[in-house]
Amino acid sequence: MSNKSLIYVGDPMCSWCYGFGVPLQALLQSLPDVPLNLVLGGLRAYNKEVMPDNLKATIHQHWDAVHKRSGKPFGTGQFDRAGYIYDTEPACRAVVTIRNLAPSQTLVMYHAVQHAFYALGHDITQTQVLADIWQGIQTLQADKVPQQTLLTREEFVAAFESDKMKMLTHVDFEQVQQWGIQGFPALIAVNGEQGHMVANGYMEAT
Repeated sequence: MSNKSLIYVGDPMCSWCYGFGVPLQALLQSLPDVPLNLVLGGLRAYNKEVMPDNLKATIHQHWDAVHKRSGKPFGTGQFDRAGYIYDTEPACRAVVTIRNLAPSQTLVMYHAVQHAFYALGHDITQTQVLADIWQGIQTLQADKVPQQTLLTREEFVAAFESDKMKMLTHVDFEQVQQWGIQGFPALIAVNGEQGHMVANGYMEAT
């Protein structure tokens, strides 16, 4: 039995992580027997400040660079909402919720949250938007989601808003800090008890 695995550290609201989706998928297809463990990084977690215009402009410049490099689509209007606060904790917590309650759908949820934000311009800081995303996944993949891990919309919201999921999400953030990872995406190859960084930042699959 192989003891090799991959740890992927990312954040649904990290644009380079969004761009990394295609190379990551190619890598996973080339390593079908190597499990991937997703750890959420908390890029701008617990932010409470309304997003200033200069930060919006800077982030849009980053998005242009990601689009040119990866070809991933970007919508508009994400930051047009009055009083928008760029807090990545709720999106991370939504993925942690699925990782704990429907683990086979963890990466599906992660990519769906990214797509909702970057391509569709949805406000993924909102509980009901995240619930919509999960409900959409179950509708589209009804034959792929194991019956024992099916969650109703209400069950997802209850778990998402629980103190347990908030705590588990914070544990992810603390783990990433302990590893000393400051940039996302990051990919760690693990062999037994040894791990080494194979990517820190966007890179193409090789």
